[in-house]
Amino acid sequence: MTEMTLTDSMLAEIRKELDKYPADRKQSAVMAALRIVQDEFRWLSREIMQEIADLLEMPAIHVYEVATFYSMYEHRDVGQHKLCVCTNISCQLRGSKDVLDYLKEKTGIGPGETTPDGRISIKEVECLGACGGAPMMQVDKEYFENLTTESIDKILEGLD
Repeated sequence: MTEMTLTDSMLAEIRKELDKYPADRKQSAVMAALRIVQDEFRWLSREIMQEIADLLEMPAIHVYEVATFYSMYEHRDVGQHKLCVCTNISCQLRGSKDVLDYLKEKTGIGPGETTPDGRISIKEVECLGACGGAPMMQVDKEYFENLTTESIDKILEGLD
């Protein structure tokens, strides 16, 4: 496994984010820094969160609080493709449980699990803000709405 530490390219991206804020408000870039690191490693270790805290000159617990509050941040390695199924009320009423059941049938895994080949992880999440298109899921960074078994099959087939 690759050592999880801030690389020069990550530092450059984080510095671009820091330029958006006053010098005494570095902590404002915490969410961007977490995203930049997670885009590279797929998850955030405590050690990398400590590095972010040091860089942003803020207590590590504050970085950890942000990273654990939002469901988009991962705290253990996830698959190459992350399927986030919304199970909030609109999606629930429109069949999100059926979506999860179908995904389990097709992939052999349920929420919180990763396929043995490390290709797919499934995550149950709160509202993703696409209630009008329920049931929906986010696959990596793309939204898919009005899910059916047929559309789910196409989505899974389209994963590299």
